[in-house]
Amino acid sequence: MDTAEKELIFSLSKAYDLYNYLLLLVVAITREARRHVEIAEQRAAREGTAMPSRKFVDNKFALQVEENRQLNDFVENQKQTWENDVEFVRKLYGQMVQSQIYQDYMESDDDSYDADRELWRKLYKALIQDNADLDALLEEKSLYWNDDKETVDTFVIKTIKRFDPKNGKNQELLPEYKDIEDKDFARKLFRATILNADQYQRYMTEASRNWDFSRLAYMDVVIMQIALAEMMTFPNIPVSVTINEYVDLAKIYSTPKSGGYINGMLDAIARHLIHSGRLLKSIDAPRSRRHPDDEDGEGSEA
Repeated sequence: MDTAEKELIFSLSKAYDLYNYLLLLVVAITREARRHVEIAEQRAAREGTAMPSRKFVDNKFALQVEENRQLNDFVENQKQTWENDVEFVRKLYGQMVQSQIYQDYMESDDDSYDADRELWRKLYKALIQDNADLDALLEEKSLYWNDDKETVDTFVIKTIKRFDPKNGKNQELLPEYKDIEDKDFARKLFRATILNADQYQRYMTEASRNWDFSRLAYMDVVIMQIALAEMMTFPNIPVSVTINEYVDLAKIYSTPKSGGYINGMLDAIARHLIHSGRLLKSIDAPRSRRHPDDEDGEGSEA
């Protein structure tokens, strides 16, 4: 159990590494753009032609990211950069230059920090968030990153929106955990799921007379066990919020029909447990885990 728990915490730390690594992509692309501009400037000086625009390479937000102390500490400690993936960076930079987002930015007279930051938010959502080449590259680098990027993307976008020029190089990035309770939540949920697996499967059997584990996708059983662990272990999380969360997980990790099936089963199990007095919660509540302070549904801190 201790070994498995350490593996869980390690996997969470790898997700935070991915968060930093994706922020560094802003730096890598800016440096690639800088190299292009410097070559163009040298050519222009030799030929006596007009100098190229430096608007993109002097983007105020990108320069602030490049100077960020926390990000540079990550590079120093983890030794992770994009230097070994120059071809990918160059290809992505080329796609950005050809995009309408880039063209509109370069033609605009708005040289404010807000405009510079908004450019990178748009570029990230358009060309980095759903990028099959990037997904394949990240999967090669770490098996832990295969399922993390979709979630981590939301943290990167939130970070971009939170950058403030007044903070300079001391701009705080999102923490690995919002607080110590977040880390404890992961441990408690993991242990409750494993230690009470037999009991949770009995609850499943009680809730359905026709229950047959041999006919279920194994992942469906696992997902429902985790959901029941959350229902039974954390009194402040509404039942409907838990159900909603694990139905979404089932749609990603199990069969096409699993979401609807798990939704019905968890609802029936929860009502059975409430009726028998083993679960002291209400079944009806807003079915969302989103924090009221979240922006655009992008989740909380990493």
